[in-house]
Amino acid sequence: MAFAKEQGWIAHGRSTVEEDYIAQFDLVVFALYPHVFLDWLRQYQGYFKPGALLTDVTGVKNGIVQEVQGMLRQDLEFIAAHPMAGRECSGVENAKKEIFYDANYIVVPTEKNTQQAIDTCRALGETLGFHTISTLTPERHDEMIGFLSQLTHCIAISLMTCRDTACLAEYSGDSFRDLTRIAKINETMWTELFLLNRDQLIEQMDLFERTFRHLRDCIADGRAEEIKEIMRQSTVQRGLFDKKESKVK
Repeated sequence: MAFAKEQGWIAHGRSTVEEDYIAQFDLVVFALYPHVFLDWLRQYQGYFKPGALLTDVTGVKNGIVQEVQGMLRQDLEFIAAHPMAGRECSGVENAKKEIFYDANYIVVPTEKNTQQAIDTCRALGETLGFHTISTLTPERHDEMIGFLSQLTHCIAISLMTCRDTACLAEYSGDSFRDLTRIAKINETMWTELFLLNRDQLIEQMDLFERTFRHLRDCIADGRAEEIKEIMRQSTVQRGLFDKKESKVK
């Protein structure tokens, strides 16, 4: 907090839970491990002012959102959100507000949320500089995150651990470095996220495994035209992301 204040990133902060301090805020954004988030609310939600709006950045929603909304006082509201932006390094010294620019922000409401809370959450995403703000249900969010985020992390860490790569660093090109950037990973947080979303993640891993096996079999059998067709499909699909990036720029 001393570093963040010195940089002008925060006006003030506390390293202890103080009721008078917490009671002054109208909007609170939680950035905690899921189990810590739930424990904190059970213990300290009494400190919030009536009418306070709570939101989060938690990577898994289904189960967490329902539990939070089920335990909250009647005069509080929780609206879930997920900024799809991050870095492979941690710590306040590595903070960069630019990671929000041109990135995606997902608002995850339920039937218990008011339109005012949803609008406020979207406005927060706009204020932070996110380019695209979407709305998903908790179930749909976790399905998408299982594929777009958790599966990709599984692939990256598998690439880094399937063989001894220490001796390969001086030979690698950009393709391997780009594919494995996210393999520098917070093992505590990501293990919890994987297990909280295990059903969706396993489904996405099985899908990838079938597709990878098909490509492997095509190569083993020498089916050149089928390999080319897979690559053509891949190029078209990746182009959808390129178009989005070009619009942003």
